[in-house]
Amino acid sequence: MEMDRSAAAPQSGGGQVSLSPLEPKMSTRLSVEDVARLLRIGRLAVYGMLEQGIIPGIRYGRRWIITRYAFEQWERTCGLRTGLDPSAEVKVLN
Repeated sequence: MEMDRSAAAPQSGGGQVSLSPLEPKMSTRLSVEDVARLLRIGRLAVYGMLEQGIIPGIRYGRRWIITRYAFEQWERTCGLRTGLDPSAEVKVLN
């Protein structure tokens, strides 16, 4: 018996089904890699931001737990995508 493979084939040409940026697996948690991809920064930068308390997360042993809800709230209120003008920086003169 031959199975119809067209129904199970991925829709995108890259061999993977495309998901929206905030739908890695529709989990309630995000991985460090997910956050790095969403913010378009490196994993080490995410780890640094977690250590400094910039991104909300809980350290559990050697792992970080980042809930989707906390990350979305952070991104809405004080995330990096604010559209600030870099020329508006203040220079301190000594």
